[in-house]
Amino acid sequence: MRRWQDQAAPASSASLGPRHVAALQQVRGGPVSVGELATRLGLTLTTVSGVVADLDKAGFVGRHPDPADRRRTIVAVVPEQEAVVEDWLEGASGPLERVLGKLKPSERDAFVKAMDLLEAELREVPQPNLPHPGSPPPNSPRPSSPKRTWPRANWPSQ
Repeated sequence: MRRWQDQAAPASSASLGPRHVAALQQVRGGPVSVGELATRLGLTLTTVSGVVADLDKAGFVGRHPDPADRRRTIVAVVPEQEAVVEDWLEGASGPLERVLGKLKPSERDAFVKAMDLLEAELREVPQPNLPHPGSPPPNSPRPSSPKRTWPRANWPSQ
C-alpha cells in the first residue's frame, strides 16, 4: 500500500508520504486549524506543524492566522491545486475503496472491526527505545575500556 501511495503522489520538491496524505484527507473538506488537524490525526502539534509546512512548501496548502484568534493557524488546500490533490487522494485511497466495494456489507464490517482491533493492539504495544544515531545497536557488546596493568612492584603489600 505504501509503495502504491508513493507512486500516486504528484511530483514535488518535498518528500511527501502517508502523513501528508492523511492531512490532505482532513483538509480537503475545508479549512481547519493546525490544532484541530493534530487532534483528528492523533499526532502532536509539532509533528502536524511539520507536515503542514511540507505541504505548504510543496504548494498544496496555504496557511494564515485565524482572524478570530491570531494565535491559531488555519490550513486550507490552495484552490489552484484542488484538482491535483483530489487526483492524488483518489490514487492513494482508490484501490482500497474499490476492494472494499467488492465485499458484502458484513465482510466490510468485519474488515473495519479487524483494523480497529489491530490499531488498538498496536497502541497498547510499548514502543522500543530507539538508540541515538551513532550509538551501538541495543544488543551489541559495549566496548570495554582497556585494562590497566600495574607493575607488580607498585602493588600494595598485603
